[in-house]
This record gives sequence, C-alpha cells and structure tokens, in this order.
Amino acid sequence: MSFTITVRRGPGRLASRLPDLAKSSYRASAPVRAFHQSAKPSTFFTSRPLVASSPAKTTTKNAFAQSRTYMQSSAPPAADAGSTMRRLLVGGAIFGGTLIGINAVFNRETREDGGMPPYERSYLNQTFLHTGLGVGIIGVTARQMVQSGFVYRLMVTNPWVVAIGGLALSFGTMLGTRAIEPENYIPKYALWTAFNATQAAFIAPLVAFAPGALIARAGLYTVAMMGSISFVGATAKQEKYMYIGGPLLAGAAIVAVSGLAPLVIPATAVRTLAFTENLWLYGGLAVFGGFTLYDVQKILYHARMAQAGVIKKDPVNESISLELDFLNIFIRMVQILMMQQNRRK
Repeated sequence: MSFTITVRRGPGRLASRLPDLAKSSYRASAPVRAFHQSAKPSTFFTSRPLVASSPAKTTTKNAFAQSRTYMQSSAPPAADAGSTMRRLLVGGAIFGGTLIGINAVFNRETREDGGMPPYERSYLNQTFLHTGLGVGIIGVTARQMVQSGFVYRLMVTNPWVVAIGGLALSFGTMLGTRAIEPENYIPKYALWTAFNATQAAFIAPLVAFAPGALIARAGLYTVAMMGSISFVGATAKQEKYMYIGGPLLAGAAIVAVSGLAPLVIPATAVRTLAFTENLWLYGGLAVFGGFTLYDVQKILYHARMAQAGVIKKDPVNESISLELDFLNIFIRMVQILMMQQNRRK
C-alpha cells in the first residue's frame, strides 16, 4: 500500500524515497536468504589425492630438469702447469744466453792473478748483501707508505716542495752515511736506513699506480740485468772498466737534462718530447747499466786497497751506489712495461 502511494505522489518524491525503500527491501529479504545453505561441492570429477613420489623419481625429474637448461655451468679450466714451466725455462734460457753473450763480448780478457782472491769475494758478497737489504727496506717502506695513505698526502702537496725537500733529505742522509766511520755502526746504519726511506718516498707513487704483476716483472728484469753485468765486472780483468767513470757521468748529466725537458719544451713539440722521453728511458738504462759495471770494479778495487791497509772496509758505502743503480734501472723498467701494456690496449 505504501509503495503505491509513493508512486502516486510523483517521480520527484519517489527518487527521494529510493534509498529508504532499498534498505527496507534488504531487511525483508535478509532473513529469507539466511535459510539457504551453500551447496556441497561435487566430488565426482575431483582427482585422486596426490601421492608423494619416490626419491628415485624425484631425483630423475630434477636431473632431467637440470639437463634441459639453456645455460650450462662450464667446468673451471684446469691450471696449465706446462705453460708456467715453459715460461720459466724460456726466462732461464734468455738470462743464461744474455749472461754468456755479455761475458763473451765484454770479458774476453781473463784476470792475470788467476781468479778472484778470497778477500775480494768476501767484500763483494758483503756489499751485495747490504744492497739486497737496502732494496728490501725500500720496497717494504714504499708499501707501507701506500697502505697508510702517506703517498697520497705527499702527492697533493706542492710538487716543488716535495722535490726539493726530497732531494735535500736524500743527499743529506747519503753524505752523512758516507761520512761516518764504519766503527760507529749505530749512527751509520740509522742514517743508511733514513736514506733508504727517502728513496722509498720517491718510488712510492710508482708502486701505488702500477700493477703488482708488472712491478714483479720489472724487479726480475732489473735483477737479471744487474746480475749479468755484475758477473762480467767481477770476472773481468782488474780495473778494465774503471776508465768509463767520466763518460758515464757525462751520460748521466744528459739523461737528467732530458728528464727535465718537458718543463722547458712546449707541448706542441711532440717529436722532440718523444725523443727526450726515449733518451731518458733507454739512454738511462744504458748509462746505469754501465754504472753497475763501473761500481762492481770499483768495489773490487776498494777491496784491494783495504787489504793493503790504505782504506777501511765499508760495505755500507759501497752498497749505496749499487742501490741507486738498481732504483734507476727499476724505474725505467716499470715505465717501459707500462708503455707496452698501454699500447696493447
């Protein structure tokens, strides 16, 4: 009855009463719907419960699934021990051939005294022992400078201050070591260690940026070069190469000037800069290789003078010259190897 009355009252009133009518109809139908029950699901077409597969089937399935992958994990390559041994043999053959060739070319004359006397051999061995110890101190100190960050702080400092201060410390500690008598071994070894530390500060930036494998190769090449030249100098005739000290000093001056050429020559002179760089690298190798030969003969000469009582034995002073030869050859070896590596890229 109320519904018909509402319809007769007009469409406007009907639109306003629609929400109330919807609520009343929902309340009336709710109890009726409560009597309905949800139908039971039909189990006629349901599948049987899954049975756990046996371990053998699971393993077979997993193996089959793994075998159908598109990307197979490749086995790690076996270490080629033959190539390493081949490289060692080739390196040993090159070193031995170089040693024999240098000895045949530069050491044709034998010693007149029938060989190296025991006191010369002992003095030379002591000098080489101090040289190896000094090079080891330089390497360890340079490594510590890199790990502690000292070398990076050194690089951001004014380069002129670092260069002038480093040279002053280097020359000061070297001259102080040479001036102290061998009997005062505590201050002498202290200044010698300080000298090695200053040399480590010079090569630390090179160690920081060069790869470790390249550093090792440069060290091996330097040892091979100095070892072969030292063998020639030790077995050559007495004072045979003592005369080359003056020409080597002139060559060292030319090499030093060529190293300072980039500060004077403009960057547009590309060929001139390339020539000076090659002169500094390869000319420096030749000059300091000659210095190694000269220093070994000078050590033997000082051994004879010490045996005669003219001077005192001082292997620390003798080792400084060989250390400087080693460092100059090593630095050039590293730079040459880095240039070759950059060209391959």
